[in-house]
Amino acid sequence: MKTLIIGRRGQVSRELQHRLGSLGELIVLGRDQLDMAQPDQIRRQVQCIHPDLIINAAAYTAVDLAESEPQTAFAINAEAPGILAEEALTLDIPLIHYSTDYVFDGMKTAPYNEDDRPNPLGVYGRSKLAGEQAIIEVQGKHLILRASWVYSTEGRNFLLTMQRLLQEKTELRVVADQIGAPTWAGTVAQSTLALIERWQSHAPANWGVYHLTAQGSTSWFGFAQAIGEALRQQGKTCATLLPISSSDYPLPAARPLNSCLDCSRLQREWGVSQPDWQIALRECLAQQA
Repeated sequence: MKTLIIGRRGQVSRELQHRLGSLGELIVLGRDQLDMAQPDQIRRQVQCIHPDLIINAAAYTAVDLAESEPQTAFAINAEAPGILAEEALTLDIPLIHYSTDYVFDGMKTAPYNEDDRPNPLGVYGRSKLAGEQAIIEVQGKHLILRASWVYSTEGRNFLLTMQRLLQEKTELRVVADQIGAPTWAGTVAQSTLALIERWQSHAPANWGVYHLTAQGSTSWFGFAQAIGEALRQQGKTCATLLPISSSDYPLPAARPLNSCLDCSRLQREWGVSQPDWQIALRECLAQQA
């Protein structure tokens, strides 16, 4: 099987590259080979490669910068996925695309399920929702996987930032009123592999939108505490953590207070489940060591 992965250096793409080699040929296109803001390039590359499966792991993820760059955010997050869906339909192949908890406003008190009405708070969330809608409108074979709070041992993310700041500072203030499920990129990639293997086995399953995060939930403050505890177990000195509210740490783009996603549909319809976030974090840190 020939799998086209779009996005080379992102957290999820790196983990996909580690795990999907057993499927056959992997063709990975980075920004230097494919500009996702150029529709003609997208069509030309897909038609030239003629893959059996497309995985779109590329996205515009600068949440705050998107507020001042909406055109770029929508080109990459909304228009490009729609074009990929059209090309996948032409080839009669599936498209796997990653979305986000930011399509919701965070006002619900319980975890969001796939039937809840999206209501993004900012440009990034609106662009990702528009990408979902563009894929759905094509009516081809697709999996839209909404993840949240993704981290890994590479790139720029909360885990690496906290590991650095906890050792640089004596006191660190972290938001405590935003709740979600920290999700290791390795979990996303492993679940993606399981979904592909189920599709290859011709097991009955439904295409569509699914939530894919670690199990359980915490706040950013709780996530930072877990990172700090792991550092202390390594004999390292850490800063004192202080909880603050979102209003104490204003940013250009508003964040949802509740980012918890109900992933039971993915388990029910595809037989794929995810570990608790604390278990996944330990596995991630073990690989880092």
